Amino acid sequence: MAKTDTRLARKRRHAQIRAQVSGITARPRLSVFRSSKHIYAQIIDDSAGHTLASAGTLDPEIRDKMAGKTKTESAELIGSLVAQRALNKGISRVVFDRGGYKYHGRVKALAEAAREAGLKF
Repeated sequence: MAKTDTRLARKRRHAQIRAQVSGITARPRLSVFRSSKHIYAQIIDDSAGHTLASAGTLDPEIRDKMAGKTKTESAELIGSLVAQRALNKGISRVVFDRGGYKYHGRVKALAEAAREAGLKF
């Protein structure tokens, strides 16, 4: 049995998701990328090809709040921060793109925090 490359499998799942999910000006895409230590979220208008808002655990604004937090708690902070930045730009409705990851753990925590902060998806 051949060992499956997990990165390649995630890329394949993400491509399948992206074939169905697209962000437009009225409803941009909330894209999530998760690495082993960090998590990033972007709100993207695919029709124009622009990132409208973004947040990540390496963001200088939130970096000091990350000390002593678990990765899931950090994901919650990122979710609320990206939602706050989107609402400041007048974006209230988005399409969620989980990036090929399971809707579980850090990805779920980020999504639920963004919903609690006011984003609708």
